[in-house]
Formats: sequence, C-alpha cells, structure tokens
Amino acid sequence: MVAADLDVTVDLARALLAEQHPDLAGRPLELVANGWDNVMLRLGGDLALRLPRRELGAQLIRNEQAVLPLLAPRLPVPVPDPVRVGAPSAALDYPWPWGIVRWADGVAAATVPAAERNPWAGHLARVFVALHQPAPDDAPENRFRGIPVTERTDFEDRLQLLPERLHRRARALWAEALDAPAYDGVPVWLHGDPHPANLVADGGRLSAVIDFGDVTSGDPASDLGMMWLTFDAEGRERFRAVVDAEARDGRGWDAGMWRRAQGWALLYTAICFSYPDTHPIMVGVGEHAVEQLFG
Repeated sequence: MVAADLDVTVDLARALLAEQHPDLAGRPLELVANGWDNVMLRLGGDLALRLPRRELGAQLIRNEQAVLPLLAPRLPVPVPDPVRVGAPSAALDYPWPWGIVRWADGVAAATVPAAERNPWAGHLARVFVALHQPAPDDAPENRFRGIPVTERTDFEDRLQLLPERLHRRARALWAEALDAPAYDGVPVWLHGDPHPANLVADGGRLSAVIDFGDVTSGDPASDLGMMWLTFDAEGRERFRAVVDAEARDGRGWDAGMWRRAQGWALLYTAICFSYPDTHPIMVGVGEHAVEQLFG
C-alpha cells in the first residue's frame, strides 16, 4: 500500500462530523477499510464516511461528488452518490473534501468464487448499458481509461508482470485489439475502474457498484474489459448477451468493440500483478483473468 499523505483516524472522522454534521456525530463509527486512496468508516447502520488519505484520492472524491448525482438516478444498482458532503477543515488540519454515502451490505465481489457471480451477470450488464450513454464535453478527463487502445503504449512494460510463458500469446491478443476498428461513436460515460473489487455482492445478488473516482468518458470497451476479470465463460455469455441485445443503437457495440475490450482485459490483468505483497485480492483477480484469457 502506498504511504498515506495524512493519517485518517476514527477520532479525526468524528471531529469532522462534529464540526460539519453534528447531528450525525453521535452515531457509532467504525473503521472498515483503509484503501489505496481513501479510508472508509461505517457510520451507524446505514451510512459510511469516505475520507481521502492522499491528494490523488481527493480528486477522485471530487469526481464522484460532481458526477454521481447525475448518474445515480439512471443506474439500476446503488452507487456511492453523496448523501452529504464534507469540506476541508483548517481547524482540524484536514485539507480535502470528503463525503457521506449510503452503506451497501455485502462483500467485495473479488472475494466471491466466480461461479457465484454468474447469477448477477445480466444485472451488471444492464448497469453498463444504462451507464454507457452519451457524456457531456465537461465529463472528467482520464489519461488512462476510455482512450483508444492504441494510445496505451505501456503494454510492453505491463507485459513483464505476466508469467513469461504467456508473453507470446499475450502479444498476439494485444495485436488483435490494436487491429480492431477504432471506436467511432460519441464518448459515453464510463465507470473507469470496474474490476470485481469495486463490485459489492450480497448473497446471490449485486448490491452495489462503488469507487467511481476514475469516472470519465470515451470508448465503452475500456469498461467492458472487466468481463474477463469478473466472470467465467458462463457468466461472460450471460453478460455479453444482455449488452449485445440492449446496447445496439449505432454507438459502436460491435465485434470490434469486444476485441478492444479483450485487449483492455489483458492490460488490467497485468496491472493486477503489480503489487503481489500488498494487494493479494487483486492478484487473485489477475490469476482468474489469466485463466479466462489463456486457459
């Protein structure tokens, strides 16, 4: 885990509540996740606090707070749109915006066996169909997601994270993605980082899609690459059937898009192996995706 720019504690979170949302300050407060960019604390039974621990995380919170109130009403799944917003506090020496969101019951889908994700593959596909609608020109920019796959010139560096025995096949798969027709539709809204650790599963259902900090616009293939990271062959068949049936309206949902999506899946798979000692859940996601792409 990268070092925090600031140590976010329960005491700090409670002080921020007392300063800015005093009606909530008496609720039980429990640290539940100390993530890459943000700290999450459960607030009572139905709310959660998300506080940046790094400057980069602060921008991700800003993105969510600006965009999710627009997107949440159209999505058929709970997302962390802000219930309330928090401001930087000079008195408490906390420099970034923060937020209060609804609590979602469940666990990270990355911790659930792939076969147990299949029942909600169609539901997740409908989430993306609803999300992937034309985005305005002022959608948040992202230099790494939604761009033409040909602009991801870091592939050879990422390739070194995969076992050497896969390099030849990986280069062939990447070449297929590069040769696919470029996306020529209008830029659509994108989640930006929809791997299975950002999906919440509760029993046999999808209960939330979280972490929209990388939200942006562009080629939907950038999002749909998650299909290989999340599902097995049965789940992918269910997922793609819904997308193919419901998203064909002239915006580029064609065979070329799925070739580009598979290239994005390969890139994400390699990235999953970037932090073997600090991100074991993501390493597991990568191992699953390797089997799906090359098994």
